[in-house]
Amino acid sequence: MSKKYHIQKTPFIVPTTDGKLIEEHFGRATDGNSQISIAHMIAPSGWSEPFQTPEFDEYTYIIRGKKQFTIEGEKVILHSGQSIKIEKNTRVQYANPFDEECEYIAICLPAFSMEAVHREDE
Repeated sequence: MSKKYHIQKTPFIVPTTDGKLIEEHFGRATDGNSQISIAHMIAPSGWSEPFQTPEFDEYTYIIRGKKQFTIEGEKVILHSGQSIKIEKNTRVQYANPFDEECEYIAICLPAFSMEAVHREDE
């Protein structure tokens, strides 16, 4: 009888060049799941990404530190214990301009992919 669950002990570590740690626990890179991606992330102080307009909803839960979101031109800052849902087809930029690293969980529905994130050129 096959198990009805899967414990993820070896998440896929996404290669980055900006000092950000991305551990995908479930998603395209880890288990081929295109329906959802769940990742644990640590963004260093001073980190930011280009603006993007993804084709997926993204949920973020802040574990520690704080993170800045620029959503359709509005700056929003989340602190530990807070969460946010950003709807698909919304222009957003993620950043950590603060003095401490930010640890968080990100969930994308459907799963994150480089083809669906639509990052703007820096």
